Amino acid sequence: MNMPWWLMALAIVGLTVVTVVTRAFFLIPDRELPLPDWLRRGLKYAPLAAIAAVVAPEVLIQQGHLIQTLMDARPPAVLAASAWYFWRRGILGTIVVGMAVYLPLHIGLGW
Repeated sequence: MNMPWWLMALAIVGLTVVTVVTRAFFLIPDRELPLPDWLRRGLKYAPLAAIAAVVAPEVLIQQGHLIQTLMDARPPAVLAASAWYFWRRGILGTIVVGMAVYLPLHIGLGW
């Protein structure tokens, strides 16, 4: 299906406007926007929720279905990386430990 060039250009301009307005929403006002305390408390958890929403499906789902076997390298890697993080509180070490567990299981054993 071919779209006219002007319709594609209109879609690009519209998406650009929406992106700029939503990303600049907090930069436009001259003063800080007042937020209710309940919303301010809730926004503290937004980064954690976003990370969980991205990582959990990647770890628990394979080809659109929950993993059905324990012969998958991702859960042991997540457990090892989580243990490292709670022990040392270091991001770089967490990544290194997770990959040190994941790669031998995935590449070496074919999990």
